[in-house]
Amino acid sequence: MIAGLDATALLAAYRAAELSPVDVMQAVLAQASAREPELHALCAVDADAALAAARASEARWRAGNALALDGVPVTLKENIAVPGAAARSGTAATPAEARFDFEAPPAARLREAGAIAWARTTMPDYGMLSSGLSSLYAEPARNPWDPTRTPGGSSAGAAAAAAAGYGPLHLGTDIGGSIRLPAGWCGLVGLKPSHGRVPIKPGYAGRAAGPLTRSLQDAALMLAVLAQPDARDPTQLPPGDVLPRPLALRGLRLGLLLDAGWGEPVQPDVAAAIAAAAHAFEQAGAAVEPLAPFTTREMVDGIDRFWRMRSWLDISALPAGRRDKVLPYILDWAAPAAGYDGATVFRGYSQMQALREAANAACEPFDFVLSPVSPMPAFPAHLASPLHDPARPFEHIAFTLPCNMSEQPALAINAGYTAAGLPIGLQIIGRRFDDAGVLALGAAWETLRAAQRPWPLG
Repeated sequence: MIAGLDATALLAAYRAAELSPVDVMQAVLAQASAREPELHALCAVDADAALAAARASEARWRAGNALALDGVPVTLKENIAVPGAAARSGTAATPAEARFDFEAPPAARLREAGAIAWARTTMPDYGMLSSGLSSLYAEPARNPWDPTRTPGGSSAGAAAAAAAGYGPLHLGTDIGGSIRLPAGWCGLVGLKPSHGRVPIKPGYAGRAAGPLTRSLQDAALMLAVLAQPDARDPTQLPPGDVLPRPLALRGLRLGLLLDAGWGEPVQPDVAAAIAAAAHAFEQAGAAVEPLAPFTTREMVDGIDRFWRMRSWLDISALPAGRRDKVLPYILDWAAPAAGYDGATVFRGYSQMQALREAANAACEPFDFVLSPVSPMPAFPAHLASPLHDPARPFEHIAFTLPCNMSEQPALAINAGYTAAGLPIGLQIIGRRFDDAGVLALGAAWETLRAAQRPWPLG
């Protein structure tokens, strides 16, 4: 199936004149049209513009002046700014006429490389859920492996689109696991890069943009394009090589984190898959050592309170009629912040630094750390979170959140499947700035793991 080909395969086919970008774009549009009634991954599609861009790309390939990702289809998460695109943040509380008036750095880099941004993908209200539940859409995004389950979130539509073969490249964002959680639950490769590796606007503490793809090679290809300088992000890192480097497994020191110190306990299927991955690396010559929990309940509760206040300020500024349109779960979660005093909010904010220091110190002795992406597989699609309890909203992000605060690169990649056939995500954490190393260990894992099941393309 053309729509299910990886970007590296498409570029090779374009180069050999075996496929044209027009053929591919037509196939991707057809695949999305066939699957969307069930998956609800997309919030906007511009087929005419996509086909026009494909024809322009085809001409560049024929003329011998193709760009790095010329003619490769890519989707953009709804919160990635493109001039004129709807800017509703996944919530019905935002007026329909709200539009972006600038182009975010990741969108610009993909466009400059010739990729065809043909669709925008759905997300939950304000990106504050690890599911596809949204007040803006009649149906939540669904997981192609089992449509009764969530694809994860907040890059919900991006993950569903990737697993279902809506082209090879998908751009998400991550502030607590919003790339890695859906990647893990959909069997994908999802990278939260080092903070500043991919310039982003608007920026926020812990916020990153990165790839969701079906292969490690495609994630690396996409990151190489995204990791270009852009002065609009004052946290941007200096240019550096992000392509996977040669990596000998023998002699590597790997930490194994199976208890995050808080949150839901790791379910048996998940623990077994991650332990098996660690054993495979050990058999290949790496030294694997248990890593004790380093995150505390005080840290996460403080960050939770700070995030509640941030969201409450946004929600309380809405006119009453608009405020009532926010997803009730989000309203219930944010409402307690109305009673917080300044000291409570400041102490919450300070836990970001506490977690940053703890995570970097715990991981420093190791070349890489292995962990689950999440303690459980994908949960029912109509729930906001596994517990569906706004008083306990983050019990499933105990393994992903630390890397946002610590600014370390973290990769989600498939480790296996539950007895029911749902994907299980392995997280590979590297030292700050070692995105190339994280990708390299992910590439090594692709050669060690068991054969993967066919993608649920339809």
